[in-house]
Amino acid sequence: MKKKSNSKMIYLYLGIIVVLIAGIFAFTKLEPKNSLYDMPTSKLNPATRDQLKDSNYQNIILPAALDKKITDKEDFFVYYFSPTCGYCQLTTPELMPLAKELSVPIHQLNVLEFRNYQSKMSIEHTPTLVYYEDGVEVERMEGGIKTPEAPTGHPLDDYKQFLTKHHGSN
Repeated sequence: MKKKSNSKMIYLYLGIIVVLIAGIFAFTKLEPKNSLYDMPTSKLNPATRDQLKDSNYQNIILPAALDKKITDKEDFFVYYFSPTCGYCQLTTPELMPLAKELSVPIHQLNVLEFRNYQSKMSIEHTPTLVYYEDGVEVERMEGGIKTPEAPTGHPLDDYKQFLTKHHGSN
């Protein structure tokens, strides 16, 4: 009799393990994708998750879309940033309203989430604002905005000049 009860217990434990594994699999597959990053929010870096509702970080471009713009030889701006970059945190709240005021669309690529694009696009510092013409980089501004906290950056007027200089090409 003990053999039958032992085998029943083994089947019971195996059944529980299978149900748990199936539940974990179903839960991870059912998590909806974040609309900005096209992946489940749980897979994003915590610093990125903290910025998801920030109105200054809503024009995210994904690598495939960036590649397509380059292949299609479009004219466009890309702002390469990292949510963990202090200079980005100072610059973005100044740059994005300026771009909106000037009606200049700026795509934002998060190099923390898409690390291979930092090297692929030769981004040595964040933030970096790049203008592409016919899908080819024409000019870039490296470094953040000049503030009392970051006195080595660029004045906001330099960003304005950069955007207006190239916006006529768009």
